Amino acid sequence: MSIFTGEYECKLDAKGRLALPSRIKSRLPETSGNQVVLMRGMEPCLVLYSLVEYRKIYSRIAALNEFNEEYRKLQRNFFRRVAEIELDSAGRLLVPKMMMKYASLEKDVIVVGMGNRVEIWNTKVYDEYLLDDNEAFSKLAEKHLNE
Repeated sequence: MSIFTGEYECKLDAKGRLALPSRIKSRLPETSGNQVVLMRGMEPCLVLYSLVEYRKIYSRIAALNEFNEEYRKLQRNFFRRVAEIELDSAGRLLVPKMMMKYASLEKDVIVVGMGNRVEIWNTKVYDEYLLDDNEAFSKLAEKHLNE
C-alpha cells in the first residue's frame, strides 16, 4: 500500500493539466503504471487514487445488491463521480473540465496526501475545511483515537 502525506502547492496549466509533486508520483505503485483514478470528493475537492486502492473501494461498491434501491443510489452516485486518467510522460494528469468546475479549481491548487489517497483542492476552499486551532485538533484526535 502506498502512503501519501504532506501538502503541496501546485499549479494547473492553461489546459487543465496538473503535474503531480514528485513525492506523490514516486509513491504510486508500479502496478498502476501511468493510470490513476480521479473522483469528485465528498467535500468540494477531487480525490486521486492509485488503481490498487481504487479497486478495493470499487469491489465493495460493486458487490452491493443491485436490487436494493438504496444501494443502487449509492452505486449510481459513486460511479458517476469517477474518471480513469492516464498520466502523460511528464507525470501530469489532465483534469476533466466538469471535475474542475465541481472543485472550483483554478490555477493555484493544494495537493494533500491523505494516507491511501490524495486530495486536490482550490486553495481558498481548502482553508475553510481545516481546523482553526490546535485545541480543536487535539479534541478531535482524542475523541476518535481513544475509542
